[in-house]
Parts: sequence; C-alpha cells; structure tokens
Amino acid sequence: MHASTTLASDAGDPLSRARWHRAIRILFFVLGMAMGVWGAQMPAVKQHYGLDEQMLSLALLAAAGGAVLCLLTAGALVARFGARHCVLAAGFVMLLAIAAVLQAQQLGLLFALMLLLGAGSALFDVAINAEGNALEMASPRKVMSGLHAMFSVGGMAGALLCAALHRGGVAPAAQLAGAALAMAAVLGTSVGALGSQRTDSEESPAPIAWPRGVLLWMGVLTALCMVAEGSMYDWSALFIRQELGTDAATSALGFAAFSAAMAVGRLFGDRIRERFSPVALMRGSGVLATAGMALALTTAAPAVALAGFMLVGLGLANVVPVMFAAAARVPGIAPAHGVAAVSSVGYLGFMVGPPMIGALARWSSLTAALWAVALFAVMVGAAARVVLERGR
Repeated sequence: MHASTTLASDAGDPLSRARWHRAIRILFFVLGMAMGVWGAQMPAVKQHYGLDEQMLSLALLAAAGGAVLCLLTAGALVARFGARHCVLAAGFVMLLAIAAVLQAQQLGLLFALMLLLGAGSALFDVAINAEGNALEMASPRKVMSGLHAMFSVGGMAGALLCAALHRGGVAPAAQLAGAALAMAAVLGTSVGALGSQRTDSEESPAPIAWPRGVLLWMGVLTALCMVAEGSMYDWSALFIRQELGTDAATSALGFAAFSAAMAVGRLFGDRIRERFSPVALMRGSGVLATAGMALALTTAAPAVALAGFMLVGLGLANVVPVMFAAAARVPGIAPAHGVAAVSSVGYLGFMVGPPMIGALARWSSLTAALWAVALFAVMVGAAARVVLERGR
C-alpha cells in the first residue's frame, strides 16, 4: 500500500503512537460533543421553527439524506484525500451547520443546514473510525472501545453544558454558536496529528460502493445499534421534557445520563472485550439495552427514566467497537475498507433512525415510538452469533 510519510509509518515509535492516539481521542470527543449539544437543543429547534413531530422528523430526514449522499463515497474520499483533510473539511461543515441552525428563520434553510450536518458528520465519523482501526492494528492492546468512550464523554459534556447554560439563562442559539466555535478551535489544533494523509492503493474501495456479504450484515447490526443511539441523541431530551413534563434543564439530562453510562461502559470496554467473546458480549448488550428502554418507557418518574437511559447506554456501549473490530478482520478484505463499509451502513442507521422514530411518534406517541429502540436491541443480541461467525 502506498501512503505518504505520516505518523502511521512511525507507529512503532511509542511517542508518535501516543500523539496519534491522543489526537484521535480528541476528535472522537469533538464529534460526541457536537451530537450532544445538537441533541440537547432539539426542543429549542422544534419551538424555534414551530414544528410538530412530523415536520421535525422530516428535518432529521434531511440530515439522513446528507449522510446517505456522503456515506457511499466516504471510504473512497478518506483513501483518496486522507483522514486529515477529510476530518478538517467535514468537521467545519458540521460545526457551521450546528452554529447556524437556530440563527436561521426560514424552514428551507433548516433543511439545507440539516443536509450539511448529515454529510459533514458522516464523513467525519468514517474518517476517525478508519484512523482508530489503524491505531488499534498498530498498538499492542485494544483501543477502539476507549476511543468510542471519548465520543460518549463528548456527548455527555455537550448535554451537561447545555443544561448548565439553560439554567444560566443563555439563549439556545448562543449556546450552539459558542459551542461550535470552541469545538472548531479544538479541531483545528488536533487534526494535524492524525496518523495518515493518504491510503489509496489497489485495496481501496471503489469511488461509489455499497458493502456486500458479511460486511453488509455487520453493517445492519451496527445500524440497529446506532438507530437506538441516534434516537437517544435526538429524542431523549424531548421525551423527558414532553412526555414527563419537566423543564428544559432537566430534559437535557436525559441524553447526559445515556452518554455518561455509555462512556463508562466504553472506558472499561477494551478489558471486557478481552475477557468475553464477541457473541456473549453482544447478547448481554442486547438484554441490558432492552431492559433499560422498557424501564424508561413504563415510568412516570423522571429520575427512573434517567436510570433507564443509563442502562440503555451501558447496553449499547460496546456493540459498535465489537462490530468494527470484527469488520477489520474479515478474510480477504482490507481492514480500512471493512471498517469504512460497516461504519457507513451503521451511520446510515444513526441518521435514518431518528426521523423514523419521529414518523412513528406522529402516528401514535413518542413513548410508543421509542419501543422500537427496545426491539432493535433484542434483534442485535439475537443475530450476533450468526453474523459474527460468518465473518471469521
């Protein structure tokens, strides 16, 4: 494989690898924080534009459309231009959309910004996961769960920041603009330490490619998990606020609780992955997430619902790291290609899931719609053995 001179080529040097690892951790944190501040402001977006659940779900579907447009070419873009350039461009597009979403007034601008948010965050996600896989392959120990823990920590930090700013009387538009500016500064100072610039070679994915075979099935399981995760980002705050009748600050804690538990699960995830088989871990994850969602949806007490969201976070914490690690080891497939393929399908679930929940909520209620999260968690646990054994 041809690649330019980078930190990846010096992966055997502990100092270079540590700097590379730190940069990827920071970028996972930035992506998580971006999703956290966005998810915490969902009630404000709904109110700002005067949307009902159906129109809000259509706005989220626009973000999914932007993700779809980007995902089929994301692997090739990373291979052609390198993670460094892709992360930088995609990150600033994503943060621009977040900063501007409550500054606009016209519904058409909201949909345009959602397209940019979906496309930018999708490419950012694929690029940093490809870098994370390259790091794990070059490291003596597993690191992928720890990297994803930083995404969850970032999400929790973003939600808690918005909760604190709500209590301090800061306008939601100012919260998003200020957070985006701060994240842009962190992104700009971290991206230069990424481990690779180009990885294009004879193993690179085609310019437009859709995963097939076992990679597609791994992607489907990842997507089911990320439908649940995306629903927590976009609907947990609204559920706490609307269905349980709380204030804006308390509603922001819904996603914070989920992210905190997911962060804890992922901080210990690499040790757990070394102790339990992937199939056992996936089955346990499905049971825990299902139980947590059932608890949250059958209580009238906000504190109990928050505890349920924490169980969902613990249950889903290590599904994506397990699937990405499995994708990197599929025989006959380049590791970066496998991770890009599975993360592409998975991220499609992350973007399509929330508008699907919104459509179901329009037909029934948000509480009823969120039972789909429990169903998908059951499916992840039930199908784990068949899919993972096909990838050996």
